Amino acid sequence: VHLLYQRLPMISPALSVKNPQPSPALALMLLMFLGSGCAALIYEVVWFQMLTLVIGSSTYSIGILLGTFMGGMCLGSLLLSKFISSHRHPLRVYAMLEVGIALCGLLMVVGLPAISHLYGAVAIPGKAGLIFRVVIAGLCLLPPTLLMGATLPAIARWVRATPTGISWLGFFYGCNIVGAVAGCLIAGFYLLRFYDVQRASYVAVALNLAVAALAFLTAKAARYEAEQEEKPSSLFSIPRGSGPIYLTIALSGMSALGSEVVWTRLLALLLGQTVYTFSLILATFLSGLALGSSVGAMIARLTPDPQRALGICQFLVLGSLGWAAFSLCQSLPYWPTNPSLVTGSMFQFHLDFARAAWVVLPGAILWGASFPLALAATARLGDEPAARVVGSVYAANTVGAIFGSILTAMFFIPVFGTQVTQRVLIGVAVAAALVSLAIKFNEAGAVRLRGRGAMALLVLAFGGWIGWTVIPVPALLIGYGHNAANRFRDHPTFLFWGEGVNSSMAVSEVSPGIRNYHNAGKVQASSEPQDMRLQRMLGHMTTLLPNNAGKKVLVIGCGAGVTAGAASIGPTVEELHIAEIEDLVPRFVARHFGAHNYNVVDNPKTKIHIDDARHFLISTKEKFDAITSDPFDPWVKGAATLYTLEFWELAKKKLNPGGVITVFVQLYESDEPAVKSEIGTFMEVFPHAVVFSNTVEGTGYDTVMVGSVEPLKIDVDAMEAKLQSPQYAEVRQSLSEIGFDSAAKLMSTFAGGKAEFAGWLSDVQINRDRNLRLQYLAGVGANYYNQATIHRNMIRNRKYPERVFTGSPATLAALRGLIESGEL
Repeated sequence: VHLLYQRLPMISPALSVKNPQPSPALALMLLMFLGSGCAALIYEVVWFQMLTLVIGSSTYSIGILLGTFMGGMCLGSLLLSKFISSHRHPLRVYAMLEVGIALCGLLMVVGLPAISHLYGAVAIPGKAGLIFRVVIAGLCLLPPTLLMGATLPAIARWVRATPTGISWLGFFYGCNIVGAVAGCLIAGFYLLRFYDVQRASYVAVALNLAVAALAFLTAKAARYEAEQEEKPSSLFSIPRGSGPIYLTIALSGMSALGSEVVWTRLLALLLGQTVYTFSLILATFLSGLALGSSVGAMIARLTPDPQRALGICQFLVLGSLGWAAFSLCQSLPYWPTNPSLVTGSMFQFHLDFARAAWVVLPGAILWGASFPLALAATARLGDEPAARVVGSVYAANTVGAIFGSILTAMFFIPVFGTQVTQRVLIGVAVAAALVSLAIKFNEAGAVRLRGRGAMALLVLAFGGWIGWTVIPVPALLIGYGHNAANRFRDHPTFLFWGEGVNSSMAVSEVSPGIRNYHNAGKVQASSEPQDMRLQRMLGHMTTLLPNNAGKKVLVIGCGAGVTAGAASIGPTVEELHIAEIEDLVPRFVARHFGAHNYNVVDNPKTKIHIDDARHFLISTKEKFDAITSDPFDPWVKGAATLYTLEFWELAKKKLNPGGVITVFVQLYESDEPAVKSEIGTFMEVFPHAVVFSNTVEGTGYDTVMVGSVEPLKIDVDAMEAKLQSPQYAEVRQSLSEIGFDSAAKLMSTFAGGKAEFAGWLSDVQINRDRNLRLQYLAGVGANYYNQATIHRNMIRNRKYPERVFTGSPATLAALRGLIESGEL
């Protein structure tokens, strides 16, 4: 603000002739744009978190939300000049827009539960329901984003439609993005970590109302008269001869958002896919845009040819794309960092921010500078009102961004991989530079060179060289993510790696018969003894414990397929449904584990549903005799939605009488508050739940939670009789391979229930849809290995549970002895 006041004499002449001394208003407008941008990003983070709980968290659902959000802002930027008279005071219009956004924020908090209920009643599972998801996203997001998109064109009426005047809007646009950076960090690191979506929304609403009040007060003191009446026009009209500029800024938006998708995908592997990582990446990208737009605004005031400066920006973008590709695949994965040495999460965030900035900032600064340059270049070519110029240029940039982000995420990466995708985006940047530097349109619309053939050849040659240097993403990065450097000299042989719609995955072989399934930059499942023990415990308990026939089973998460395979060999199982978010997992990954999962994906009783599990349960009309869940680690962004109280209530409704639900809970790469949240939340819905331990050499490793609608009574003799029958021979063999030669031995892994954990869970933080507390707790402990301590604290009050087991006195005496011996 101080610097702005120092430059006020330079700013004033760029403004409306009828208002020669609006300097104080400009300073206040700076604060308004900061507050407005902060509120907008808080809303975006909150609304996306809330809506993914309704329409799903797959890339298709995220793409729908992103496209709707950006599309609404695009339309809002175009519609302002069409529906609101230019004689209205810009600050009063701006204030009313902010009030409208605040009302939409309140309506979202109040109305989303009703929309969620409506969606659940008529939703269609899988891709078939995409149209309905678009309708829901439009219903929720279009009203507020239309208003958000109109704010910059509204303020544009305060300035003259000259290159100098309009270029100053780049400065205010940059201030708006600075506010967005603050909103992103405040939401991701404070409001949602310690509170919930309601309080975060109220903070954003308060910011909107404060900005509106400030705008109203400023409007009273700052006179305004329209410089000219804006004549009616078509929805999207551009000044004659400005076609190259609009095409350039659209291509710039396409390369920017497409690159952000690629960079986020690869940086998330490198830094860990926690909610904090995504906040840091977004904040870094926005910071670059803010800095770039401010620099671009200054350049636009000084350069005699802003179109050429815009083209040079796009030429430099080529270098930034090459830098990012080199850094992500050839440099950063091999930096000598060891996340396990971190003594506090904040130190890890510092390092992660530095690495994100190393990759993202160069390109983001250049893309940010492109917007004010495009505004100045467009204003130079005609006498269109400022609001219309700003709205149309912003719309062109946004349309390109929509296409870039959605095509990159949904088509190019899953079909061609990140190497080809980056080369395509380099080609887009080449086209943007060529259009702006070497091409122009005459009045008849014909294309001709601007007399810069040498520059065109240089752009083509440089772009070709940059594209040639891009390499495929290393399998080591896909497999080990932030631990890639630590495994460089000692890593297994990779049998398969692929980049899907939702995630990147790999299969490696450590030694003959020992294989790992990698996803989210770490091993998610394997045929190692400790993992086989857990996966088969999950699968077999799912079919052995229900008090019903157990004919229909749902498996959440395919992974290596070992849990699903163990469930599939249960003699009573007639239908096995697998809900898996990524198509490549059952098609390729699970087949590499066929020897361990009984070739489950090719079993005739298996039905695979490519959908995120929560959306599948919301939309399916099926009910199940048993459900087993083995999702990603809870620190992976989005995984916590499968551990909320509301999700367990939904799963409970999908259980038939006598059914059970089994759930994997890890103790490694986590901390005690996160584990407490997982177990305590589950026990809120299933108060009769019990937990069984999977230990390694006597210390904690991971656990299996078992929940049921009715009090769980496990007849150990009946279970043993089943295992000894010929029909269960395959199940008996499978259990013996993981160290359980009897039902009593399997049940002796009992760790506790609600009674035993009462003291330990006294400070539990319940994971709910409105706060997703678990992903913030788990994200802090993602690099910790405190499993032994966590398990020791869990079982401190373990004792034989009279309420759980039934059977003959001899069997129960033997089981009591095993449990009270302290061995698991």
